[in-house]
Amino acid sequence: MISTFIAVMIKVFFLLTPFFALSMFLSYTADYDKKRKRKTAVKTSFAVIIITLLIYWFGEYLFKVLGITIDAFRIGAGLVLMLTAISLVNGSTGNSGTKKVIDDAQDITVVPLALPTIVGPGTIGAMLVMGAEGGEFVMRMAVSLGIISAIALLCVVLLLAEQLERILKRNGIQILSKVTGLMLAALAAQCIFDGIKNFLK
Repeated sequence: MISTFIAVMIKVFFLLTPFFALSMFLSYTADYDKKRKRKTAVKTSFAVIIITLLIYWFGEYLFKVLGITIDAFRIGAGLVLMLTAISLVNGSTGNSGTKKVIDDAQDITVVPLALPTIVGPGTIGAMLVMGAEGGEFVMRMAVSLGIISAIALLCVVLLLAEQLERILKRNGIQILSKVTGLMLAALAAQCIFDGIKNFLK
């Protein structure tokens, strides 16, 4: 259980593309005061926890309704995750760019921060695959705790956004985003490989 918890926490942390999320968070909250930034970071993290756990626990029913096999979805999710990884490595995104066009009164915690900046298509696909793999209740709880812990680490990153920006600078954050992209590419390749291997059995 402990090994599963640690493995899931590390995997999900990279799936959430923390440094890309940090860059977008800094952009969207550039005009916020410190109190509002902290509140936004906590609310966004809470929204991400709700979204990912709902997908993890109940996403498998989509497979039954749509008649999709887990291995077919592994391949599909892996391809989407690979595209996300490529966009990070290339320094581009599928979102509306880093220039924020957000009204001061608008709540950005769920959209666009939680969705689709942090929980993008690749993350949704990975969560669906993890949920569909099932397992005993105790194991699923360990996975859930790993997911929550990964999001808690992301929350710390967002709470320390200003300090990290001063230390890393924008170029440093971009470099870490590219490293995250490489890690995602490896996860995506493994996901595709597992799907093809099981399909050919």
